[in-house]
Amino acid sequence: MRLKDKVIIITGSTTGIGKAIAKASLSEGAKVLLHGLEEDLGKLTLEELGSENTLLHVEDITSEGCPDRLVGLAIKTWGKLDAIVNNAALVVSSNIENTDNRFLSKVLEVNSIAPFLLIKSALPYLSTSRGVVLNIGSVNAWSGEPNLLAYSISKGALMTMTRNLGDVLPRTHGVRVNQINPGWVLTEREMIRKQQHGLSENWYEEIPAMYAPSGRILWPAEIAAAAVYWLADESGPISGQVVDLEQHPLMGRNAPKDSSTIHGKF
Repeated sequence: MRLKDKVIIITGSTTGIGKAIAKASLSEGAKVLLHGLEEDLGKLTLEELGSENTLLHVEDITSEGCPDRLVGLAIKTWGKLDAIVNNAALVVSSNIENTDNRFLSKVLEVNSIAPFLLIKSALPYLSTSRGVVLNIGSVNAWSGEPNLLAYSISKGALMTMTRNLGDVLPRTHGVRVNQINPGWVLTEREMIRKQQHGLSENWYEEIPAMYAPSGRILWPAEIAAAAVYWLADESGPISGQVVDLEQHPLMGRNAPKDSSTIHGKF
């Protein structure tokens, strides 16, 4: 029970990584405020996880006042707040040709600004509990796939915010801020997204070793297991850290240029 009686807000927790973090947190004794955009998915998640230590709030995270309503609901229900997990994100394809001001602004609003506003709203209560912020980024923050320009920009901004606030808030408010950058994860939406990119229905059953040395990509539960560490007291005073969760090094990797990676052989 590493999170016993801790009250945690997890945005974007009705599917994928967020749902896995919620499930893992509940199993470790936490009380979780679920959040999502689709009411039907929220109700299904609530049914699956049970309502004893969970609550659901359905609203666009960018709506005016949404962060305040999330924090207020947690305080009204449980009387305190120990952690927030900024997981909600807009994952959309874009490049230099089709990314305009409106599109980029929307992606930044969801992926970078909304997390900042939730931290700001939660800060007085996290300060009281000497709580934790965990931001869920992406390995795309370092550069990003060619067709994920706006998304990569937004995750780069989130990563800088994590390092900045992770340095400041422990000293000014006693609040730690860290981030995990998942690599390629087999979420429900990723299955569908790759089919939309032209891959087969069972594309994830055979992944080239260049992308997945283990023979498969990551599971949401594996990201959730790492998240529990950063939410728990066992991570101690550590703050301002960004940890990549991928099965190969992101920085400095120089893939072989031979028959193992070229001409489709793997």
